Amino acid sequence: MSAADGPLVVGVDTSTQSTKALVVDVATGQVVASGQAPHEVTAGEGRESDPRQWWEALGEALRQCGDAAREASAVSIGGQQHGLVTLDARGEPVRPALLWNDVRSAPQARRLTEELGGAKFWAERTGSVPTASFTVTKWAWLTEHEPEAARAVRAVRLPHDYLTERLTGLGTTDRGDVSGTGWWASATESYDEEILAQVGLDRALLPRVARPGEVVGTVRDGHDLPFARGTLVAPGTGDNAAAALGLGLEPGTAVLSLGTSGTVYGVAERRPADPTGTVAGFADARGDWLPLACTLNCTLAVDRVATLLGLDREAVEPGTSVTLLPYLDGERTPDLPNASGLLHGLRHDTTAGQLLQAAYDGAVHALLGALDLVLGTDTDPSAPLLLIGGGARGRAWQQTVRRLSGRPVQVPEARELVALGAAAQAAGVLTGEDPAAVARRWNTARGPVLEAVPRDEATLTRISGVLSDAAPLLERRPENG
Repeated sequence: MSAADGPLVVGVDTSTQSTKALVVDVATGQVVASGQAPHEVTAGEGRESDPRQWWEALGEALRQCGDAAREASAVSIGGQQHGLVTLDARGEPVRPALLWNDVRSAPQARRLTEELGGAKFWAERTGSVPTASFTVTKWAWLTEHEPEAARAVRAVRLPHDYLTERLTGLGTTDRGDVSGTGWWASATESYDEEILAQVGLDRALLPRVARPGEVVGTVRDGHDLPFARGTLVAPGTGDNAAAALGLGLEPGTAVLSLGTSGTVYGVAERRPADPTGTVAGFADARGDWLPLACTLNCTLAVDRVATLLGLDREAVEPGTSVTLLPYLDGERTPDLPNASGLLHGLRHDTTAGQLLQAAYDGAVHALLGALDLVLGTDTDPSAPLLLIGGGARGRAWQQTVRRLSGRPVQVPEARELVALGAAAQAAGVLTGEDPAAVARRWNTARGPVLEAVPRDEATLTRISGVLSDAAPLLERRPENG
């Protein structure tokens, strides 16, 4: 047995770029072992991955954990949301998975919104207005562009569902992840037959939606993963819902996550339904709700700008009046799937460091624009923002968020909050505890608080103005796209 006070559990984060696994002591929250293995993702407008590499990456990450993984009593998978995984009768992928940041289904998103009663219908029925990120639009794209592949499909899964099913042999999902598909009705917490009929998707192809806290199965025989036979498997959930669990998040606290995508969200007790489409009305993994806004361009986009400029990502300089909208992958918030990056206000005296700062400003502006809509009116605007994700420890990211939000910022010391949230869920099915309470017992949100600075209204106003004026350009599909 590893040096730990209590039983061990495994929490997994299968993200866009890699799979990470943590072995965690249930009693203390101590991470006793960890591992990570990369994924391959296609570039360009279409973003795809072979789901089988996620399974291979999971095995490699667990093998890096050594004997601790074999001692684990329960496991949970947190995964990238929205991805369309299509399986044949043998359980093998029909084609590579269409990922959340694949924007080719933007026309299908617009058409579905119009065909089924408009944005208000979708917000009231599913909690969200579909964009190119949502799984329902990807299925519509597949049936239109690859009908033979669609006809071969015998099971439709999300990324975390796929891995959970390979562990247990049973097709299950959870309310947190399924709420991002566009075919789950948040009002009734069931699959929406009208939407499924509209896109020609048979309900029998979809997984069962497990209850929060349910044991969905045990690790079956016939695999090469370092788990003991009979290890309990929790429902798992989407990455943002898992991170909310990992923070032990309670209503009234805002989270700003800086990763491949940028997200801002909070836990709510009332079901959200935003007809503007800015806020997605997701469910959380416990029984509450997780209103969330998401951008496609965050840390990778800013890092790309730094690379083009030949700068370290921290080499920002103040004093710029240039505006850079780093919409390199199209954008989701605002909903501009055909957009590309846009630079405005370049002068002879503009420095490379100022251009880089402008990229940070453009990325953060999009997130903060949705913050008030996510939080509602019953929260304290002076409360710290919880800053998480790969960019959260970057000084330039921290300072940009402080300057543009005018709020204090807290940076949790705990890393890999998606995997920690999955571990808390696994601990919950093992002990019967509320997984968010488990995370609070582990004190995962502990971290330094950076004081508020005056809000930079001039920069926010300038970016908003450029965004408004450039709308026709940003809505136009690039000629070489």
